[in-house]
Amino acid sequence: MPAVPALNIVLHQPEIPSNTGNIARTCLATGARLHLVKPLGFSIDDRQLKRAGLDYWHEVDVQLWESLDALFASTPAARRFFFTTKTRRPYYSAKFAPGDWFFFGRETKGLPETLLAENEPHCLTIPMDTVENGARSLNLSVSVGIAVFEARRQFAAEQAF
Repeated sequence: MPAVPALNIVLHQPEIPSNTGNIARTCLATGARLHLVKPLGFSIDDRQLKRAGLDYWHEVDVQLWESLDALFASTPAARRFFFTTKTRRPYYSAKFAPGDWFFFGRETKGLPETLLAENEPHCLTIPMDTVENGARSLNLSVSVGIAVFEARRQFAAEQAF
């Protein structure tokens, strides 16, 4: 595990263990650190969580936080991006850097409205054709994967030159 993770993935009050397990697997595969902000909608020992994360949950770099305030107080200089359906700025317009923090909200409610309002310049969305197909949002683990691999694409492009 690298001393400084390439990315920090924050799940604010995740509710579905299989989503968190799949995201944990993505974090392990990419060297990202997973941050879980309480309260969680499941136990870390939940069988579904471990099943989705397969048998290497113990290898995932996971940090639990009591609240967003505690996380923010411990990481004052962090570059933060907030993923939401409530903005028009597409994720691919942002320039990511190693060590960035990507925040994702609960499956049913997303990130708190006040948090989004306070951080509006750093809010990003994954564009969808929702008017045509009726989808409100993508699955949380899919959204995290899209964001993580866009950052990795940018990192690789920078190293190529």
